[in-house]
Amino acid sequence: MTDLEDEIEESLDDLEPTSDTAELYEHFRVVADKGQSLLRVDKFLFDHLEHSSRNRIQNAADAGMVMANGRPVKSNYKVKPLDVITVMMDRPRYNSDIEPEDIPLDIVYEDDCLLVVNKPAGLVVHPGCGNFHGTLVNAVAWHLRDNPDYDPNSPQVGLVHRIDKDTSGLLVVAKTPDAKTCLGKQFFDKTTKRAYQALVWGVPDPAEGTIESQITRNPKDRLQMAVSFDPEVGKHAVTHYTVLERFGYTSLVECRLETGRTHQIRVHMKHIGHPLFSDERYGGDQILKGTTYSKYRQFVQNCFETCPRQALHAKTLGFVHPKTGKEMFFNSELPADMQTLIDRWRDYVSSRDFEK
Repeated sequence: MTDLEDEIEESLDDLEPTSDTAELYEHFRVVADKGQSLLRVDKFLFDHLEHSSRNRIQNAADAGMVMANGRPVKSNYKVKPLDVITVMMDRPRYNSDIEPEDIPLDIVYEDDCLLVVNKPAGLVVHPGCGNFHGTLVNAVAWHLRDNPDYDPNSPQVGLVHRIDKDTSGLLVVAKTPDAKTCLGKQFFDKTTKRAYQALVWGVPDPAEGTIESQITRNPKDRLQMAVSFDPEVGKHAVTHYTVLERFGYTSLVECRLETGRTHQIRVHMKHIGHPLFSDERYGGDQILKGTTYSKYRQFVQNCFETCPRQALHAKTLGFVHPKTGKEMFFNSELPADMQTLIDRWRDYVSSRDFEK
């Protein structure tokens, strides 16, 4: 999804009908081809905004924000050849320039080519999707504010990969274009070494396995991703997992990534019946295994409060240094919330007669 499509998607989530006097701002424009056959405007925009939903587009039309040749139209308007279709909003497009912000960074390694950061849970990696300030990218821009060769708004430097807001762990940032190119190629060629640790519901069987599928946007909820086995739909994704420790109703699992798709581990583990513990978006914030006793329910609730986010940590990261050619490998400790969570489950198991 492009930055513009992402911004429009966010805007379509929070629409109010426009008044006759409201000032509108153009967010998206497309001109129909000369050979365009008659097509409903909601379907036309759905085809041009790849990850949007027809329901959101219809809501935008109902709110008077979809226009044909400068006039508001409803969802059933038929697009004709050379029609100019625009999506209008009641606020200007966001200025996406990245400004340095004084946000603490846990830097585990830095040289003239790159830095490796241990990101805390709760920190958004990159501006967008309603989080335009206070991100890791803003923090890096502040940290490198005195480096004349680092432009935080240049796509030739900066983040090489991303992790979710509520996932903690290691990320590498390129400080030079050569480093970005080299590191990006390693991620593309799947030669990097990335291992995550996650607490999941249940005990995966077999204890080691590989999950391979396509991952695509969930057509019913754009905030979720979903598994597909249609090779024409989504992007190829491969996750290798190993059960490290069993806690009766949950397990500590290591996940090693071949690919790095959006929500990959969260989607893949849910697909095999073991959602990440406390993962609200994928159903892991409910009691999925265990007893009906009130003491157990209270124990799990306390665990949710201990780690109120998906229990997932990017623990290790390995790559070849873009300048020296040396293999580099980094390991990070589990953050306090996940460590406390695991300790609680370990204590729970030790006080009961579970098969290890």
